[in-house]
Amino acid sequence: MNYDTFVDQVAQRTGTSSQRAVELIQATLETLAERLTGGEVLDLAVQLPEPLRLPLRPTPATEAAQRFGGAEFVARVAVRARIDESAARNVVGAVFTTIREAVTGGEFDELVVQLPRDYRDMVEPAMAPGATLRRR
Repeated sequence: MNYDTFVDQVAQRTGTSSQRAVELIQATLETLAERLTGGEVLDLAVQLPEPLRLPLRPTPATEAAQRFGGAEFVARVAVRARIDESAARNVVGAVFTTIREAVTGGEFDELVVQLPRDYRDMVEPAMAPGATLRRR
């Protein structure tokens, strides 16, 4: 999937302009980079369009995954995107769905298994019909 299509999909799913969708995507990807291990962040980044890779670049501060649950993930996206948490939950779902369409199924599965069970309501709608989260 190319960059414009990714942005357009998020804009449609969130009912926002393309410019605002870029901000929402960035807020979500920056938060995701904090939550995933550095290796998984790099694996995800290489499958996304080039402009979306910047918020996923690991830093010494994000090399190790921070342990926080779904509510904290949504709260961080809300702060970064300057929206309330209800809207942030919808944004996160829209971005996860678009990521799922943009990357291989195996890559999306690898991303999902790093997330705790309380992310389920945000992630499962993005998965293939009938799929459920696998836990190690």
